[in-house]
Amino acid sequence: MKNRALATLATIALALMVNVAFGDDDRHDLPYPNVTDTSHATDRAADILEGFFSAKSLHHAAAMVSFFAPAPDPVLYIDAGLGFAWPSQASLLAVWSSPAFANGPPDALSYPLRIIGDSRSALVEFVDTPPLLGAEFRFLASITFNNKGQIVRWIDYWDGRSSQVHLPIGTFGPYPTDFHDNVVNASARIRQVSQALQDALGSGNAAAAAQLFTPDALYEDMALHTRVEGQIQIQRYLTRGLSQLSYGVGASLAHVVGSDRGGGYEWRAAPSAAPLVRGNTALELDRDGKITRFTTIYDSFQFVDSKYQSLVLLGAEH
Repeated sequence: MKNRALATLATIALALMVNVAFGDDDRHDLPYPNVTDTSHATDRAADILEGFFSAKSLHHAAAMVSFFAPAPDPVLYIDAGLGFAWPSQASLLAVWSSPAFANGPPDALSYPLRIIGDSRSALVEFVDTPPLLGAEFRFLASITFNNKGQIVRWIDYWDGRSSQVHLPIGTFGPYPTDFHDNVVNASARIRQVSQALQDALGSGNAAAAAQLFTPDALYEDMALHTRVEGQIQIQRYLTRGLSQLSYGVGASLAHVVGSDRGGGYEWRAAPSAAPLVRGNTALELDRDGKITRFTTIYDSFQFVDSKYQSLVLLGAEH
């Protein structure tokens, strides 16, 4: 991570066409907390995304948009929780120039917690602080770049219960049907691991899924506030849960991002999870392609309270 913030803020400066002066300790120049885990990211991916979040935290709409591919290249940004879609730089500039983003106070921040992948595609865990949009939002975002390192596809996933934002699907009109799932720029390894894992989960094969994890892997479900440690416990959890979990029996893989170090995949929810449509899963990999950390998110508010509570209880050992 040495000198990464210097490169990051240099990117911002270029986007804004202004000069930025740096001190000796360049990491202190970030406009948000310096907490980003980039252990499974390339320097180039970290530079691009730290640049984007610096622009977002500084409330510079034009700089934010500059990280996306320009017209006539196709661009798509979807908030999978709200069901909103922005299909161009112009539409993104309009929303990011609105008061909620452009006129926020200094503590209205958005910053990455983890970046996993490379400058072809990546999965990012990030947070928007309450002063930005009125509540705390924690996201897993799927991001695909073109061969110039420009963003062409960005899909946000978050959990309504965790954010205390209750928006039934259809609140803002028909849910998007085209997520540009065919726009893929991920490594062969992360595609293979993602497909193998979701095939095992979707068919209810807990043993096959567990074999893809390392002995000391970490399994997290952000929507259910569940944390399971170790391959043995993970297999027991999946044995109890795959017939009920949204990404379990009947679910399928939709889109993959990332590199040989990790990334993640979006999934189409199991029919039993309706009206939930999609979710997102982050994967960190070791050198052998085994999963060391699994983190998934989806909008659990789409479930009635009794169903949500039964899913939370899956974390209890018998």
